[in-house]
Amino acid sequence: MSKRVREILGWYASDNVGTLTNLARLLNHGYLAGTGRLVILPVDQGFEHGPARSFAVNPPAYHPHYHFELAIEARCNAYAAPLGFLEAGAADFAGQVPLILKLNNHDVLHDEKDPLSSVTGSVKDALRLGCAGVGFTIYPGSAKCNTMYQQFREIAAEAKACGLAAVCWAYARGSGLSKEGETAIDVVAYAAQIAAQLGAHLIKVKLPSAHIEQPEAKKVYEKTKVPIGMLADRVRHVVQSAFDGRRIVIFSGGAAKEDDNAVLDEIRAIRDGGGFGTIIGRNSFQRRRSDAIELLTKIMKIYAGEMH
Repeated sequence: MSKRVREILGWYASDNVGTLTNLARLLNHGYLAGTGRLVILPVDQGFEHGPARSFAVNPPAYHPHYHFELAIEARCNAYAAPLGFLEAGAADFAGQVPLILKLNNHDVLHDEKDPLSSVTGSVKDALRLGCAGVGFTIYPGSAKCNTMYQQFREIAAEAKACGLAAVCWAYARGSGLSKEGETAIDVVAYAAQIAAQLGAHLIKVKLPSAHIEQPEAKKVYEKTKVPIGMLADRVRHVVQSAFDGRRIVIFSGGAAKEDDNAVLDEIRAIRDGGGFGTIIGRNSFQRRRSDAIELLTKIMKIYAGEMH
């Protein structure tokens, strides 16, 4: 157990031994084991965006085993997916990579200004499949956010009682926000704070822009001169907003990019800003497997300090 992992586990002293063990499983697996950094492969896009939009660009990715194999070969810290994908491969790859069961999902077959995801799995499913944790999406900014906050709080409490880690996808979205506001620095920082207050162990947010959405927040940012000019500054502020860095905050890989350098520049900013890592889906599984493993390895080397 590295000194850094021991330090991180110390932030969760209220949790039971099972949860601490599963947090350690995530932090001690793969290329980045022991560094306190994480690279997680999430593949919920088939449900969230549709199969063709997700997998047609790389047809082998239609097969559920493809993603287990990618996470294992790339030496990711974990693989996260909805119930169906995990059920279709958990037995075949048992013990080879920590799993996170995504417990709610949302489709795009209807236009919804205020999204509310459906609960599509359970803590019992996660235990049955040998998962290290469960994942859940909340949409701060949605008119239905209170329902999601209550759902996550209940699921997190059950997960903790069963010794699992609770991972929160905190994605600002809804009629209360402009499109630009979904990634505004004040909104992303607020989403991270909400997830931390709801009891999440790991928090996933989008990379923030320099836009400030809320007029009252804008006054404070300007008065106190919070540095937000560079992406690394904004990452640092988001991490600070999650209990002064005492909760694990990882950042979304976002939409697929053709330029690897654009992805790697974001990784450098996350590293320099003190972010804990990346949860990167479309920018990995929508590439050929060899290209994806090459990119993921570069990302891990940046986080490990082995590559600038």
